[in-house]
Amino acid sequence: MSLNHVRQIVIVGGGTAGWMSAAALSKLLPSDCRIHLVESDEIGSIGVGEATIPNIKNFNAALEIDEDEFVRATQGTFKLGIEFVNWGALGDRYIHGFGKVGQELDAVAFHHYWLRLQREGLASDLGDYSINTVAPQHAKFMRARPDMAGSPLADIASAFQFDASLYARFLRGYAEKRGVLRSQGKVVEVLQREPDGHITAVRLDSGELIEGDFFVDCSGMHALLIAKTLQVGFEDWSHWLPCDRAIAVPCESAGPLLPLTRATAHGAGWQWRIPLQHRTGNGHVYASRFMGDAEASDILMRNLDGKPLAEPRLIKFQPGRRERSWERNCVAVGLSSGFLEPLESTSIHLIQTALARLVSLFPHRGFDAADIDEYNRQTQFEYERIRDFIILHYKATERDDSAFWNHCRLMDVPATLQRKIDLYRSNARIYREGGELFAELSWLQVMNGQGIRPSGYHPFADQLPKEEAVAFMANVKEVIARCVKVMPTQADFIAQHCAAIKV
Repeated sequence: MSLNHVRQIVIVGGGTAGWMSAAALSKLLPSDCRIHLVESDEIGSIGVGEATIPNIKNFNAALEIDEDEFVRATQGTFKLGIEFVNWGALGDRYIHGFGKVGQELDAVAFHHYWLRLQREGLASDLGDYSINTVAPQHAKFMRARPDMAGSPLADIASAFQFDASLYARFLRGYAEKRGVLRSQGKVVEVLQREPDGHITAVRLDSGELIEGDFFVDCSGMHALLIAKTLQVGFEDWSHWLPCDRAIAVPCESAGPLLPLTRATAHGAGWQWRIPLQHRTGNGHVYASRFMGDAEASDILMRNLDGKPLAEPRLIKFQPGRRERSWERNCVAVGLSSGFLEPLESTSIHLIQTALARLVSLFPHRGFDAADIDEYNRQTQFEYERIRDFIILHYKATERDDSAFWNHCRLMDVPATLQRKIDLYRSNARIYREGGELFAELSWLQVMNGQGIRPSGYHPFADQLPKEEAVAFMANVKEVIARCVKVMPTQADFIAQHCAAIKV
């Protein structure tokens, strides 16, 4: 390796972001790179039950992590989608499933045929045409069967739900085996060099000085390096995303083990439910402008489906993103880079893509401005497009039963989101732009689930004779129902493949 290469990397902060960074970099960087992680028990991490999206499988594959071992170590379960209750209107529910919806026919997307027939009462709910939305309603799960091409069983797309603190511990073991050094302590001083302000070292409360060429800020909302030291500003998105607090509490498991995360809307926010093997993770995300902490806590505790296992914990946050995630010789990963509420389970994904970008644009010691600018441009695009998707859930509602929902329904939204809504409203057209995270089927399921009804559909969908269209639609639905019938329950699948030790 040339003398110009970065050799010493210091990660400030543990938790999910810190140990994902340590694990990924220790696996992917040359062996003569030294990685040193600093974490403080005193600061701790958010560490509630985490839900993910299917892209995490790419992270595990890149690290050659055995999936069953990982699920066992984290008390994990599988996830086929997210169920939304009371969002479009009180009493509504729909699932945003991963994976395919229906089958394409003659180069026209399935939902155009579905819209055509639904108008005449000849098609049932959109959720009946995807294995990812039918299976969780029956608590069924299995991994995709790529050997069964053409069957919906080949199309199952899944992610995980797990205990975030156990995940961090699992990745710590992985990273330390690969030579990552760990120091325990609180950073009391950050040293910078003249004249360019690059960080040279951090000093711990023990007096230990840890030097580095490159620093990864995983200090969460403290943003110790990127904000407190390098003074990078923050773009506040609370005018579109008014929720700024969460109360979290685990409870005993109850009912069948569903392979989905549930988000139930309340008067000034929503409640998450994440079923794990040993417990259920719960939290109430809400807007403090519209609801006090005591009321929010009361709503959460009244809506648990098992006995609470701890005292409820208050978490304050500000929705938005850092103006730049990479500044000088420091990159912010995780919550130090920005915060988007957990509605669509994107926080671990944003850690993963930050690391993928970092590896792709890995610096020389000269830290070229063009590389840093490209990293920041890609990060901004990703955050803004995920932001738009989350705002959609609040904006597209008929609810008028509280000041909070009136605010959300009537607010102006970013032009990028308004364009997507307008395009769907006219003729149900949806386009994925650039490398944005959420694909057409995600937008379709949420827009339809929240009550946006297009005035038209693709004219080509009318070319198929009606009887053939009805038979095609019925066949898709029937094949999925038959497949779900033969699938095991998630509880049985886990018992057979990846049951964790009872706690």
